[in-house]
Amino acid sequence: MARADSQFVCQSCGSVHAKWAGRCDDCGSWNTLTEEAAPAPMGTAAKAKKASRRSRLEFVTLDGDGRELPRHESGIAEFDRVAGGGIVPGSALLVGGDPGIGKSTLLLQAVANLAKNGVSAVYVSGEEAIDQVRRRARRLGLADAPVALAAETNLENILDGLKAEKPQIAIVDSIQTLWTDQLAAAPGTVAQVRACAQELVRFAKKSGCGIVLVGHVTKDGQIAGPRVVEHMVDAVLYFEGERNHQFRILRAVKNRFGPTDEIGVFEMGEAGLQQVENPSALFLNDRGNETPGAAVFAGMEGTRPVLTEIQALVAASPLGTPRRTVVGWDSGRLSMVLAVLEARCGLSFGGRDVYLNVAGGLKIGEPAADMAVAAAIISSALNAPLPADAVVFGEMSLSGDIRAVGRSEARLKEAAKLGFSQALAPLAASEGNPPVTVRGLGGVADLVATISAWQLED
Repeated sequence: MARADSQFVCQSCGSVHAKWAGRCDDCGSWNTLTEEAAPAPMGTAAKAKKASRRSRLEFVTLDGDGRELPRHESGIAEFDRVAGGGIVPGSALLVGGDPGIGKSTLLLQAVANLAKNGVSAVYVSGEEAIDQVRRRARRLGLADAPVALAAETNLENILDGLKAEKPQIAIVDSIQTLWTDQLAAAPGTVAQVRACAQELVRFAKKSGCGIVLVGHVTKDGQIAGPRVVEHMVDAVLYFEGERNHQFRILRAVKNRFGPTDEIGVFEMGEAGLQQVENPSALFLNDRGNETPGAAVFAGMEGTRPVLTEIQALVAASPLGTPRRTVVGWDSGRLSMVLAVLEARCGLSFGGRDVYLNVAGGLKIGEPAADMAVAAAIISSALNAPLPADAVVFGEMSLSGDIRAVGRSEARLKEAAKLGFSQALAPLAASEGNPPVTVRGLGGVADLVATISAWQLED
């Protein structure tokens, strides 16, 4: 039987198909199969040559050298925090984000700071010409940084240049633009992205050079290309934010050399990205007076407490099926909160639209926001504003109970530092000597009663 000269590879999951189809059988994505040349079979001589290069595998014990890993600190505290204290020599980082969000700007600032501190650094651009990168550097005031700059997309040329330059840090922008002449596939395909990433990671491990790869994201917010690339690298960082907001969030979702729940907060300005040392004050900077439907949530992002405003609007719906619109939170969890409020508190949302928004473009994922979301919705439904000096946090169970959450003391200390004097929190948070007055609540019915009592006082 004759061997096929081509194969069809899914650009979403990387699975190989013998013939074209509109839908991938493995991941279910539509119109993602692309024709690529099938790999040539390895001959007998090549197999023998490959086997001759094999060496015996040597094993070691676990009680080896346990020294702290050295790191290259960029001088940008928010970036170093997310990276786990700096870039580890020989590591590979993958930074993803929407187009125009500021990935190239952030990495150019980081590599320029590293170069000014005596770290040999190179910046390889596959998307922009050298003059474009130079213009950005001049705009950011970094033109005098001793960074070696190149514009290239061929992997072999890039590796040859890195071997000759022998840098300590290398930025490759972006992985989807690279191609290797060992494959006939087009740049950006699954095969090319996987092969180029593998070779760059291998170079990083052998040479001790820290490699930072920039990755494009799909419309779903995932880094484009095969997921195996995220498994290859040591850290995966997402740069996120709304284009109409000046705030940018750098979030770690994988890090072999540091925590995976840290965030770095930046503010986009004319001079580039400026780090925000106190995100709570920034997110609450434009907060107005007492307004129905607004609640301040005392959350945790990694080891850092962050206070943000959660806004809710409950309005009569002209539609047969009311709207449920969420920005910055999980829509499924909103449905759960509404169901608990209806079943345990007697509130009705069947004929009303519910809109929920996390101010500042921050995305919240921890369950401790349940109580703040419920407070904002109740406040809007009853037209009863919460006190301006109150924060809210706590996890809600399906039975209507308010469950304790971790790091309550750190949340309350951050609230006190920003001038808040009271908190609606689980009963456990009121134990000891909290820095603010804590109204310990055992269930969501207590939350409704408290907000209703505030309404009567007004």
